Amino acid sequence: MKWNKKGLIYEPNTSFEWNSKGYASVPTVYKISEDVLRIYFTARDIDNKTNISYIEVEADEPSNILYIHEKSVLSYGKIGMFDDCGAMVSHVIDVDDEVWMYYIGWNVRNTIAYHNSIGLAISKDGGITFEKFSEGPLFDRTYQEPYFNAAPFVLKENDDWKMWYLSNTKWMEYEGKSEPFYHIKYAESENGIDWKREGKVAIDYKDENECGIVRACVLKDDNIYKMWYAHRNLQNYRTNKNSSYRIGYAESDNGIDWTRKDENVGIDVSESGWDSEMIEYPFVYDHKGKRYMIYNGNTFGKTGFGYAVLEEY
Repeated sequence: MKWNKKGLIYEPNTSFEWNSKGYASVPTVYKISEDVLRIYFTARDIDNKTNISYIEVEADEPSNILYIHEKSVLSYGKIGMFDDCGAMVSHVIDVDDEVWMYYIGWNVRNTIAYHNSIGLAISKDGGITFEKFSEGPLFDRTYQEPYFNAAPFVLKENDDWKMWYLSNTKWMEYEGKSEPFYHIKYAESENGIDWKREGKVAIDYKDENECGIVRACVLKDDNIYKMWYAHRNLQNYRTNKNSSYRIGYAESDNGIDWTRKDENVGIDVSESGWDSEMIEYPFVYDHKGKRYMIYNGNTFGKTGFGYAVLEEY
């Protein structure tokens, strides 16, 4: 596999109040038509609370921006709710005549840095505005999963709904900070709302140094499920490019049992520029016979997002 990087698509605009910190994290593609793609992303306001907005781009040439939305389409919840410190986009899909957005709710905590849960918002106007499905999360901690859950990717196959999501397995104090460990698990549903979790690990840590595996994106080629994700180490991953996020790749015959093939992913950090320190949060999709990847670069989305096109399988 070999990806050809095409460059930056969008750099955050700090003139918007809802993005005064200047982030465009976790880019998520939604196809409006054969000609236009909408890319949702997550911004941060002056209080570091996350909001969701979008841009629209030319489908054949995603670096050509057609429209920049000037408002937040989904913001943080009321005080005390699971998302009172932020809402972060994770996946957007069509469900009948509605658009469903699965998102991550954020809470700031005292003993640890934060807690995440999974929420759902629904649009009845084609994805321009959203209303939250409920004031509570679809996913939160349970007695079987006592830490947090986040970053769902949902694939609907006929009447079966499949989800791959981040599952936090522990926290560790490292150099004065509370650091989370998380990998990717699998869940199923009959309606996209009520999910059955059995603790099935899809992508596990490859060694004792790896502590973060996040943002699954799954496509099915013939009978093979293919997943792209981001992974990082524990030591100084914010500042050391050798420990920071890289994009990984795995394959499965059933979507449940996966084999990691990170060495075949075919994309890495650049020698210089906006994605020279880390690359993360990939979203892979097909358009007119080509396969594209939208992804973040340095500082978890502060430098914006760009794209690459697959040249060799």
